[in-house]
Amino acid sequence: MMLILEPLIPGLRRYARALVRDAAIADDLVQDCLERAIVRWHQRRPERSARAWLYAILHNAAIDRGRRMARQGRHVAIEDTDQADLAAPPTQECGLHTGDVLAAIDLLPGDQRAVLLLVGVEDLSYAEAAEVAGVPIGTVMSRLSRGRDQLRALLDSKSTRPTLRRVK
Repeated sequence: MMLILEPLIPGLRRYARALVRDAAIADDLVQDCLERAIVRWHQRRPERSARAWLYAILHNAAIDRGRRMARQGRHVAIEDTDQADLAAPPTQECGLHTGDVLAAIDLLPGDQRAVLLLVGVEDLSYAEAAEVAGVPIGTVMSRLSRGRDQLRALLDSKSTRPTLRRVK
């Protein structure tokens, strides 16, 4: 087994370094790959290439590592971090605004809502939106203009929402 694995290690290291672009992480991946291969040597198909099998193990280990890192996020020592990286902007107001926009869109007439969503959200051209709605392009442009105006008016009326007051 070692006679088969040992000559393949330099190629595995090159491939791992090309995948992750970090020598230390690449060496860890090769180590994991060899460990998995030794533990699962009995599962290897003798008629297939050991080299291809090892590269597949390494490739899958790199994918697993990438997914794990995506879930965990980036690791940085706290003393090396900027204060701006630790702070997050508040999202409550953005959520309220999104809710207001969705509620205002629901209040639009169906024909205006459909054209507004097709052009504004789905990024269809006027011609494509006209084809979907089964109306001429001029009608799409007219509905879109009226829908935008009405949406703007509805959102402007929402901006006069009462502010919170302090109660002692």
